[in-house]
Amino acid sequence: MTSTESFTLEVADTAAAQRFYTAFAPDVQVRLRASEAPTTGFRGFALSLTVPRPADVDALAGAALAAGATTLKPAAKSFWGYAAIVQAPDGTIWKLATSAKRDMGPATGRIDDVVLLLGVADVSATKRFYVEHGLAVAKSFGSKYVEFATPSSPFKLALYGRRALAKDVGVPIDGSGSHRLVIGGAGGPFTDPDGFAWEPAVPAPTA
Repeated sequence: MTSTESFTLEVADTAAAQRFYTAFAPDVQVRLRASEAPTTGFRGFALSLTVPRPADVDALAGAALAAGATTLKPAAKSFWGYAAIVQAPDGTIWKLATSAKRDMGPATGRIDDVVLLLGVADVSATKRFYVEHGLAVAKSFGSKYVEFATPSSPFKLALYGRRALAKDVGVPIDGSGSHRLVIGGAGGPFTDPDGFAWEPAVPAPTA
């Protein structure tokens, strides 16, 4: 049975990336691996941090920008909440979001969920692929969005249409080459229909 236990970002400069993630989100379990694999444009995924309050979104966005990230979408209210989109120096896109529209207090410093959003060509087909590999569906909105049940994982795994995800994070849909992302879990190794690679989970490195 497949489970989600880690994700690894492949970056050109691991030391620089480590400095960024330590400053931006030190409590998020981000693994890094050196890679020079060619990649251009949208890499087909984004990472989302859901937080309790708009002040938490602002604090995370401020920390990211101070550490060298760039803004793709400035923090703003929408019909569903409040969010900002930033891009790390290594190219990874991060969505910082809360369902709360009104700021009821200062930043809590808490991250409620980490969600790995995969932008896929056919949500229904990729959903079937992952179900066949042992993942259970927690939420499904037809061909638009699927979230899998990963109760023991440090992050959630969800599928979006590639075009919809690119629009949501504010980038053109075009992109080619490596995703520069490897998912670790029981059931690997395999590659899904959109080229996202899975490998057997390995213990987290010790300090």
